[in-house]
Amino acid sequence: MNDIIHREVSARRRAGRIVMRYTRQSKILELIETHEIETQQKLASLLRKCGYEVTQATISRDVKELQLIKAQSPNGKSIYAAGIKINAPATDRFIKIFKETVKSIEAAGNLIVIKTLSGCASAAAETLDALHYPHVVGSIAGDNTFMVIADDPANVSNLVDEFTKLLK
Repeated sequence: MNDIIHREVSARRRAGRIVMRYTRQSKILELIETHEIETQQKLASLLRKCGYEVTQATISRDVKELQLIKAQSPNGKSIYAAGIKINAPATDRFIKIFKETVKSIEAAGNLIVIKTLSGCASAAAETLDALHYPHVVGSIAGDNTFMVIADDPANVSNLVDEFTKLLK
């Protein structure tokens, strides 16, 4: 009996760490979109202000896993940016995040509403943005829900089918 309880506790801890990592990485993507972040130290500082306890090693791993790149800002600073390309290994990483965090996909008119685990909507939305689906105008992400806007309601059914395939 103790062995069963131990396995259950271990599985819950592992799941908690995965959700925390995806939540943190989602926050990183949000931060690099809204701030000019030049260093990992600045990124760590912003994450701490948002309530994430991070180490330099954690930040380095996240930067590598998210395949962040250094890009030139409009004012000439070298800042972190998402560097996703369709054939990049990060795309597989985002698809894994999408699979593990999406709870439901629903269509309404030319909108597709996708529910995720708490804190994971930005990372899941980034997956679809990185895959550059035709007929997708854009996406808007909150904490546990994001919305994909299709160019025409006639294209929504095919997009929902494509997004659902990612979950398999």
